[in-house]
Amino acid sequence: MAGKFSVSVIGILVGIFFGFFIIRYAQFFLPKNNTTVNRISSFLGLENHQVIGFLPYWLISKATRDYTKDITTLTYFGLTISPDGTIKKLSQPGEEDPGWRTLHAGLVNPFFQTAKKNNIQLSLLIFSGNEDTIGQLVADPVTHADNLINEVFPIMKQYGFSDLNLDIESVKIASDSARENFTTFVKEVKKKLDQQNLGTLTVDASPIVLIKNYLINLWDISQQADSIVLMTYDFHYPGSFVTGPVAPIGGGGVDSEYDTKISILEALNVIPADKILLGLPLYGYEWETIGNSPRSAVLPASGIVASNARVEDLLKNCASCSAQIDPSAQESYLVYKDTETGTYHQIFYPDVTETSKKIELVNQYNLGGVALWALGYEGDTILNPVAAYRSFN
Repeated sequence: MAGKFSVSVIGILVGIFFGFFIIRYAQFFLPKNNTTVNRISSFLGLENHQVIGFLPYWLISKATRDYTKDITTLTYFGLTISPDGTIKKLSQPGEEDPGWRTLHAGLVNPFFQTAKKNNIQLSLLIFSGNEDTIGQLVADPVTHADNLINEVFPIMKQYGFSDLNLDIESVKIASDSARENFTTFVKEVKKKLDQQNLGTLTVDASPIVLIKNYLINLWDISQQADSIVLMTYDFHYPGSFVTGPVAPIGGGGVDSEYDTKISILEALNVIPADKILLGLPLYGYEWETIGNSPRSAVLPASGIVASNARVEDLLKNCASCSAQIDPSAQESYLVYKDTETGTYHQIFYPDVTETSKKIELVNQYNLGGVALWALGYEGDTILNPVAAYRSFN
């Protein structure tokens, strides 16, 4: 009896060890955003955090950091989709689309090679922000989805992409039929990805679609996509009439209509938590103003991107510049005077402290991970909490 008991105990221990090994290291032989693996891992207390790093073609010369400890997925931004679902290769006659040119010229290959050596998934992003293109795209969703997959199949195989990211950004109220057609388009893309064994599907969406009937119906889309990137930034943007936080944690209903925390809570009503990836900006915006108080009216056409790296350099080299915290938004800002024009410059921007607080929100609500826009904007410290979060994979 004692011998049988010992054998049984050993068998149980071996089974537990084997099960732990499968769940803990499934990321190396299953897609990193496999929902079943994520849920089992969460149940066992073995988190499988995703960290997407978006790499835009225009930032590859500035993306000089070693990102292998920061991210689990490298997403190349990207290729532009045409109205018929094919990839746009020419921006105008005789001139290649820059995203296409950068990819096929091999300029991004060193990033891909480093990612593969470090078991980092590669994702290919397909983009459109043109309302006319998007309208034509969803007019015949089945045909155009088929066209897209036919175009990206050889590209994904050639470069080793195992995820397709759809970033279709329509910023106007859509008809019910257009919303249904977009859902059909996404459904067909997902079906064809699975049929061709190409990998997973990620869809990017602004949180505004949770409260307005824009093109993306997140309830329906989340049934098809493996992950949803919630782009919780650009609450203020270059064209805003007043300065203000770019990605506020709080302040919704007081200083603004919406904020990151409200966005998360709204998203949780329609999307499983483990499919939500919270967008974390690595940039802010700078405006020129007449007044020096925060949330001042801006001078027309003065808004520009202020990368986290630029802000760090400015704080190091500007004796009169000092960062302050917007108490409700929990976002940093600084104001300095332009001695040549007599006007003021105001910058609202995320920093390492705000990023840490957002990681806390991700953990609090058991979200699937985070998505960084964009690699190349970061300074020396803002990614530190992301690397710590990533290390728990």
